[in-house]
This record gives sequence, C-alpha cells and structure tokens, in this order.
Amino acid sequence: MSATAAAVVKAAIAALSDENTRKKLGWVLVAILSPVILLIAFLCSLGSGSASHNLSVVELCFYGGTIPAELPDEYRAYIGEMQTCFALLDGAIAEINAQAEDENGLDGIRVKAIFYALYFGAESPSRQDCRAFADCFVTYEERTRTVIIANEDGTTTEEEETYTVAVPIEDLAQVYKNIYAVLGTESTDDQQANADSVYSLIRYGYTGSGSGFSGSDVPFIGADGFCSPIGENWRSVVTSEFGNRIDPITGERRGHTGMDLAVPTGTPIRAALPGTVTVSAYNQGGYGYYIIIDHGDGLSTLYGHCSQLLASAGRTVEAGDVVALSGSTGRSTGPHLHFEVRVNGERTNPRSYLP
Repeated sequence: MSATAAAVVKAAIAALSDENTRKKLGWVLVAILSPVILLIAFLCSLGSGSASHNLSVVELCFYGGTIPAELPDEYRAYIGEMQTCFALLDGAIAEINAQAEDENGLDGIRVKAIFYALYFGAESPSRQDCRAFADCFVTYEERTRTVIIANEDGTTTEEEETYTVAVPIEDLAQVYKNIYAVLGTESTDDQQANADSVYSLIRYGYTGSGSGFSGSDVPFIGADGFCSPIGENWRSVVTSEFGNRIDPITGERRGHTGMDLAVPTGTPIRAALPGTVTVSAYNQGGYGYYIIIDHGDGLSTLYGHCSQLLASAGRTVEAGDVVALSGSTGRSTGPHLHFEVRVNGERTNPRSYLP
C-alpha cells in the first residue's frame, strides 16, 4: 500500500464519527482506488437527513460541474483532461456524422464511454488522435447517386457522382479490434464491461439490472410517447388510485394526489416524457427522496418515496431515462412509487396518461 493510501486509511479510522469528514473521505477513497471503481462508484450521501444527490466522476467528465475541493489534484487533472478529450471527440463525431445517411450517425455517448474506459487515469490521453479514435467506430463506403445539373440554357442533365458515406459499426468487438490496430490500445474484458456501465449510466441514468420486477428493465412507451415509470406491468401493482381514499397511516379519508405503484426497492424509475429535472431532493416526512420533471406546456411529473436519486436538478432527460430507484422513504408504509401528473400545477389522474 502506498504512503498516501495508508494515510487515508488512518484518517478514515479516526474520522468515521464525523459526518462532514465522512463525506469528504468518500472523495479521497474513490480517488485512490482504481479507475475501474471510479467508473460506477457513486458518492452517496452518508447522512440520514441529507438532501445531497448522488454524483459520480463519470458524470463530471460527461456533464461538467463543480469538482469538489476535497478531490486530490491528480484526479482533478484526470477529469479536466477527459473533458478536453470529450470536446475533441465531439468535433470528430460531428464531422463523421456529416457523412452519414438517413440520420444513421455515430452514438457519441458510446464513443466517449469507450474512450473513458480505456484512457481515464492514463498518461496524457489528450495526445490520442481523437479523429482516428472516432474513425474506429465506422467504415467508409463509396456510393453513387444521380444528381440533376442545371444548364445555362435552362435545361437539366442527369449525372452520376460518387460520394463517401460513414457507416457505423454495430459489432463492438470489431470496434475494439480497430482501436488496437489503429492506436495500439488493447482493451481488457474489465475495460469493455466498464465501458458498457458508463454507457448505461449516461444514456439511461442507470447501471444496474433492475429489482426483479417484471418488465421494469426496458422502457414501456405508449403511442403518444408517454412512458410508464415502472415498465409495462404497471396495472398489476396499483395499490392506491388518484382521488379520495383511506389514508394508510391515519385511517382518515383524504385526497390522494397521485397513484401508488407497489414495486420492490431498487426498481428503476423512468421519466414519463422528455423534460428537465427541476427538483431532486429529500422531503422530510412527505415524499422522501423525490424528483419532479418539467415537460413543458405546463405539464410535469413527480416520483416520490425513492431510495436513490440518479438525476440532479437541471438535467435534461428523455422519455424512458432512469431518474431514480424506488424505495420507501418519507411518509410511506412500504416500498412503492408515488407517481403524480400535474397540469399547470394542478394534480390530475395519472391513469389518463399511462400507456
């Protein structure tokens, strides 16, 4: 064990009783552990009443944001270098996609997730040829097409022209072979698995495999684009409808502002529609850990009693993105999702929207 690591372990033993120190120590321990752990290690709040949100080094690289001062300079440099590389990759991807047809361009998140898995913590990853790296994800085909040429006399002439098309490679095994052949970087099984985890985290907000609730592992979206927050089997687990009901805690009749869906703790909770997360916080005694997403035109949705929040306020999400994991926090008698639909601030029956 290095001297730095040993010092941190000693500090951990001495500081576990202090909440603020525990939070800071989380950054230091993550920084010393291998980049493999950094790929999916969330820095969870350790205080029982804290409203802190989960944050990962991966998200800092992809989305930017304030890097905690407690993070060692070495890892602050790693994050800054990766952000620089991502900007270069974005430019290369845009150039390649300009040569794609039928909107069949590169998945930029996939390209950057693999780059992250291979080069985070490596010496000077910005020296890599980002355009050559992005080219490893496509093949180039020469195709012909007929074009209409306008002549000076007002007539037109048809001519055949040759052009180059960038075609994304679907087989990731071939992509890794290309990276090795072009850049000399050989990937391990762990790095490839980590790349998949990073991709899932950034694309879907989730790296796990669900809680076992049937149908929750894939988005279930209706014809109108509205996504069930828990998958296709939501109808089978409705335990409390919108409207008047007997309160399960007080036994009194009172209005219920949403719909309760009984799912095991850890079930992925998905955004109902595209939008922006406006609230990602803890509500003591009420919703517990909850998220509100603004979908525009006065429509918003709320997801309450979560065990874990996976999208912070300000994050833009798409329908089906995992924004939280279900739980039983706040005013709750058991694991479930409290789901609300609001129109111009007024609660309305979610059943009218669910697919």
